[in-house]
Amino acid sequence: MKPREIKPGIFAVGAVDWDRRLFDSLIPLPDGTTYNSYLIKSKDKTVLIDTVDPEKVEVLLVHLQELDVKNIDYIVTHHAEQDHSGSLPVVLEKYNSAKVICTPKCKAMIMDLSLAPEGRIITVDDKETLPLGDKTLEFIHAPWVHWPETMLTYLRDDRILFPCDFFGAHLATSELYVTDRDQLYESAKRYYAEIMMPFRAVIQNNLQKIKDYKIDVIAPSHGPVHDKPEYILEAYRSWAYDEPKNIVILPYVSMHGSTAKMVNYFTGALMDRGVSVKRFDLTTVDIGKMAMSLVDAATVVIGTPTVLAGPHPLAAYATFLANALRPNIKFVSIIGSYGWGGKTVDVLAGMITNLKAEVLEPVICKGFPEKADFEALDKLADSIAEKHRQNKYI
Repeated sequence: MKPREIKPGIFAVGAVDWDRRLFDSLIPLPDGTTYNSYLIKSKDKTVLIDTVDPEKVEVLLVHLQELDVKNIDYIVTHHAEQDHSGSLPVVLEKYNSAKVICTPKCKAMIMDLSLAPEGRIITVDDKETLPLGDKTLEFIHAPWVHWPETMLTYLRDDRILFPCDFFGAHLATSELYVTDRDQLYESAKRYYAEIMMPFRAVIQNNLQKIKDYKIDVIAPSHGPVHDKPEYILEAYRSWAYDEPKNIVILPYVSMHGSTAKMVNYFTGALMDRGVSVKRFDLTTVDIGKMAMSLVDAATVVIGTPTVLAGPHPLAAYATFLANALRPNIKFVSIIGSYGWGGKTVDVLAGMITNLKAEVLEPVICKGFPEKADFEALDKLADSIAEKHRQNKYI
């Protein structure tokens, strides 16, 4: 694949990683990903916007060679994470007059994480500009989108926003621009849920920060380029601002069938009361799918048996994940079973300190559920439906 021109003098020079299936040894990548890098050839200066993951640095270098790039004046580094900055040492060695541009906080981080040489780093302030002759770059600090050092770059003359991970999607595609909106929406929502959702308030602030910029193109660091940017901007506004929907997320695991019996009954009870349910068997779950569901859900109910006096480890992991992602959940509860005793409820309750949610009365039964347990599940379903109705989720 050769470099592709976005606008005159502006090229996509990054790499497609078709086969990668796991990111950070944690995040599933069902559709691969891209490491986007962009080249700006202006009248006076040549600028590289981000590098690529170190495993794909040869792709970047070949693209620069195909564009006959003899010299790079600046490498704009939006973010210190290695999939964007890990190739800096190689690129700096080849283009030995290039200077790195980043935020002050990013300077220390790329020195630590990528071993970038201090003498070749220039730091910029928020809203600082850099004239390139016939073009001008504006740097926009955006800390905690999604690391503390992140910034965005706006190319004023061509009205292109280079937002790094903001508006990104882990999606390997042969297309330069978004062509399949449904596919992009799912990948971008998964990306938002897994990476951006813990910083929802910050995302809201940064959406406000860029709202007055005239943007024709959004060129993120992962996924295809948005030549119709309002689509992804509107999606982010919805994910960051909208109230939860009439949805219960039900992650569960069952060892000997007792918890599964409760989950099956409870699913039906919620459906009978007009509440949507999304169930996730934690033995086979795609955590990205579960994270996506958390973007919209009003309620989470964890289903777990008791193992060694506490929750099943898979249930504990799901609870930890939900707490770390900080979704806009309003209500939480637990259903499950035990054999002789334990502290499952206490343990899980102590793991959701980040969630500003009301805890509804759990339903924990001894052995297989009986009539009183099913009645308690009906009562919990009633409570959830009423809470959703009171908050106009139904």
